[in-house]
Amino acid sequence: MDNIAGTKSSLTWAVHISVAVLVFLWLFPTVGLLVSSFRTADQIAASGWWKAPIASEQNLVERAQGPDAQVQEGNLWVIEGNVLEDAGKEGAEISRWGVSSRDISAYAAGETGEFRSGESITIAADGAYRITSTEEMSGSRGKRLFVTATVAPEFTLDNYRTVLFSEGSTDSMAKAFFNTFTVTIPATVIPILVAAFAAYALAWMEFPGRALLVAAVVALLVVPLQLALIPLLQLHNNIGIGKGYLGVWLAHTGFGMPLAIYLLRNYMVGLPKDIIENARVDGATEFQIFTKIILPLSFPALASFAIFQFLWTWNDLLVAKVFLIDASGETTVMTNQIVELLGTRGGNWEILATAAFVSIAVPLLVFFSMQKYLVRGMLAGSVK
Repeated sequence: MDNIAGTKSSLTWAVHISVAVLVFLWLFPTVGLLVSSFRTADQIAASGWWKAPIASEQNLVERAQGPDAQVQEGNLWVIEGNVLEDAGKEGAEISRWGVSSRDISAYAAGETGEFRSGESITIAADGAYRITSTEEMSGSRGKRLFVTATVAPEFTLDNYRTVLFSEGSTDSMAKAFFNTFTVTIPATVIPILVAAFAAYALAWMEFPGRALLVAAVVALLVVPLQLALIPLLQLHNNIGIGKGYLGVWLAHTGFGMPLAIYLLRNYMVGLPKDIIENARVDGATEFQIFTKIILPLSFPALASFAIFQFLWTWNDLLVAKVFLIDASGETTVMTNQIVELLGTRGGNWEILATAAFVSIAVPLLVFFSMQKYLVRGMLAGSVK
């Protein structure tokens, strides 16, 4: 009886669990990027993002004040300070500390240690230290101190200020952010406009060779774009558009056209034939039928392709690398900017996490605002 139409399947629970697992797997890295983008470099290095609300142990390396800060107290020369204040970790608590990189946890908080040069040092749990010597201390720099401290959770907007508003084209993502919009919006609108006309012609207009054109469009769907990159770049260079926005717009338009035409044609073929025939009987031209009937009814398919094209273009790196050749960085897009950050700031994971989340924020907004049209557009033409 489970197969009878209208009855609820006994495997509904399995579907719900599968969807929940897929949603979790999709959200897990996204939430991780978001949380990491608000954390400091020390916190990211010390613990995973899921431990962000919990105090974590961090290993800090700071220098004590130099000999110029020493004062004489009786027969002793003394230097005092606070290692946690110097590191900007006020409120943390030190558990272990050391005076050598070979043993950074040689002493517990409150114990007294000794440098190789003979000076004694005591570091309290609150970071206060006291260096003493029977002879006047010399040198140009202070001693290095290694401490293990339990640091409270800390969240900051400095990462976003660095990524979006730092000076210089190499470090700033703000210009790359707007450059990506400059590439993505025309590269999404142009193929939709062209493909809509072509799809209508292939769906509702009779002309010789229509079936061959449909077959050619289907065949182009399986052609990898990498095969056309070099010939297309040579063509663009020969006509003078190989190093600017126009070249990358046309490249994305060409690579997106087969899917756009195929998707829109399948949807338009499924529209009620009586509507088009009645419009023709009433004297409407093909252009009027297209603009006043077909386009409004085809909005789910148009939105569905717009989502895919926007996401592909926004996240594209290969086409931008090939067709936006600009040594000055004036046309650098966000994906390329993140690659440059990875090359020059390989250890600054907080900067990379922030840049990555800034890059995916816009596609997420577009996807969630238009997702209700996605399934309707993808199922276009599957059911009559």
